[in-house]
Amino acid sequence: MSYWNQFLWVIFPYMMIAVTIVGHIYRYRTDQINWSSRSSEIFESKALRWGSMLFHYGIIFVFFGHVLGLLIPESYITAMGISDQVYHAGAVYFGGAAGLVTFVGVFILLFRRYENKRVSKTSSFADKLIIVLLFLVIGIGIYNTLYYNLAIGGFNYRLSISPWFRSLFIFSPEAILMINVPVSYQIHVLLAFLIFGIWPFTRLVHVWSFPFTYIRRSHILYRR
Repeated sequence: MSYWNQFLWVIFPYMMIAVTIVGHIYRYRTDQINWSSRSSEIFESKALRWGSMLFHYGIIFVFFGHVLGLLIPESYITAMGISDQVYHAGAVYFGGAAGLVTFVGVFILLFRRYENKRVSKTSSFADKLIIVLLFLVIGIGIYNTLYYNLAIGGFNYRLSISPWFRSLFIFSPEAILMINVPVSYQIHVLLAFLIFGIWPFTRLVHVWSFPFTYIRRSHILYRR
């Protein structure tokens, strides 16, 4: 196996994971005041509302779809009585629908970020970079899920990408599994890890600030 493959499928993923862990810890300890999404709603609200709603709702389903496909072995799914045909159909149609919703949302946010002059001028380089990367990784994901599977002939990522991904977490990476993976899938994976690497230095850190305490907080009573 070449050094290039070792770098792409072993060194680079671990590098991005290390950067995101150390980066989050460092930013939380040194820059809590900016630990937010720094909303630009004051400059424009309509596109933000629709784009944010579509993106956030869509990405939730996309996330759990990836958890199911990458972390749960194929044999476990089969043991639950879900055939390959049923799983494939669900991944393509339900996953594709969730991906399209997410893609429309991120496209609206991307267009707003660059085309609205006030939003663009008050956006940092990191703000613009992360929205472009999200647009690319989601767009390529849509291409893989819908076009590649329906038009080209399909690809069973559970036999290569999934076991490779799981091998990273047991510190026994099997880079050889990724060598013959279609290029579009490889790019999708690499972009995803790149996003993880720059995550701590962007507005994406607000993901970890979900107000769980709000759920169990007592109601506020208003009296005259």
